[in-house]
Amino acid sequence: MNEKTASKYLLNLEKHFANDNPVLLKASKVFHELDQVEYDLGLIEMDETTARKISWWPIISLIGGNSTAKSRFLNNYLGSENVLSGIQASSHKFTVLLQSNQANPAILPGTALDVDPRYPFYQISRKIEQQQNGEGNKINSYLELKTLNTERLKGKLLIDAPNINGAANNPIISLLLKHTIEHSDLVFIFTDTFDSTSPLVDELIATITHYQDSNKFVYLIDAPARPMNPARNNDMVSSWQRKLSESGLNTGQFIIVPNQEHSIGTPSRADYAEIDQRIANVAHDRSYRVLHSLEKSIREIEDVIMPEVKKGIVLWKERVNMSSLLILGFIATLAIFAEIQTGILEFLVDPIIGPILVVILLAVMTPLHLIISRLQAKLIANRLNDRQKELHLMENLSAIFEKNLTFLHMMLPLTEPVGWNKKTKARLSQLSDKTKELVQSLNDNFSSYPEQSFKTQSDSPDFKEYPQSITIQGT
Repeated sequence: MNEKTASKYLLNLEKHFANDNPVLLKASKVFHELDQVEYDLGLIEMDETTARKISWWPIISLIGGNSTAKSRFLNNYLGSENVLSGIQASSHKFTVLLQSNQANPAILPGTALDVDPRYPFYQISRKIEQQQNGEGNKINSYLELKTLNTERLKGKLLIDAPNINGAANNPIISLLLKHTIEHSDLVFIFTDTFDSTSPLVDELIATITHYQDSNKFVYLIDAPARPMNPARNNDMVSSWQRKLSESGLNTGQFIIVPNQEHSIGTPSRADYAEIDQRIANVAHDRSYRVLHSLEKSIREIEDVIMPEVKKGIVLWKERVNMSSLLILGFIATLAIFAEIQTGILEFLVDPIIGPILVVILLAVMTPLHLIISRLQAKLIANRLNDRQKELHLMENLSAIFEKNLTFLHMMLPLTEPVGWNKKTKARLSQLSDKTKELVQSLNDNFSSYPEQSFKTQSDSPDFKEYPQSITIQGT
């Protein structure tokens, strides 16, 4: 087994989290162990890492309708009205906002996001091209990166989606919208998004319904111009709760934001206190998302990748065996005609000539079987490449399949992929246990388990002592 060197991407992550996030630092090391397993199986190359499947930034996304509520909120919340003058209600691009120390803002093309694994749209052009031929080369028409000198973006990314009711209804916008929600730790949605109906709004509702148990959605209500009071606010929230419930959206926090268009003066920090509180927790949400992705990557090997490879091997064996049987059938047919014409059967039963004929048959069929195996393997490898694209996997399914093209695997009825054994499964199980321990460690940052409560429980007459003791230490 060759030792896989840690990728530069992982090394940079370890440097970044070395001092401020021990859980993610340990997670990066588990990712390296997972990379070693996938490298041994032939799924990834020496310089690749499964950690690139996700963005390690805390990600916030913002979705709005046709009104200017979203752009006004961005300008006031980030304190950069002049800087953000380019963000208008008619914007048709997904704009990633990034904090920068430079005084002047910069606008970078979508390719800056597509080629950088640190960002949530890494290699998105491949998915776009798969969705619609020719559109993958037009990535700059759909994405852009803007850098701003604002403290509220420090250490996080904000994705400003095109206004839903004004966006063109095409499959690429739909794909990017789903991708944005899937990879976001927190999603702010202005309620004006639901003021009208369109196919894209329906798709948005379906996507929210799919992820609404993740507690990532916050609905922002643009307050009217007249002064509000708590009772009026509660009525407004209740009204929107009922309206969204009719669409199947039953979870999510509602926050009323000041209407900057008609308000007198600039909104204060108190006006955004609830929003600041949710954003302050987004780093923790990111940590859970990374650990969830790690656990998912581990499970995918056994639940998705290996079953796909095994299906390919089984199909390969069936096609090769069927081709070999057809050739044998053709030879048998020739033998029957020869028997009718010349009586060749007596040579087959001859104790000397018979074995010689069998050896000749094996000498002919063995190389033919190997040639057929190679030819069919190319077709199966292409099929696995297509499946890899369909499933959006970074792992090379055809590479692990091609490791099975050995003499023994081509001649014997073996269907298990090379390297997929009890030892490999045990290594994955250990990695899964490590991931669960990291989740528990993350949980311990927010709670403690005092030993006294367990002592009190053990003194209870209803308490039953089991053979194996469990000790939970507080933090």
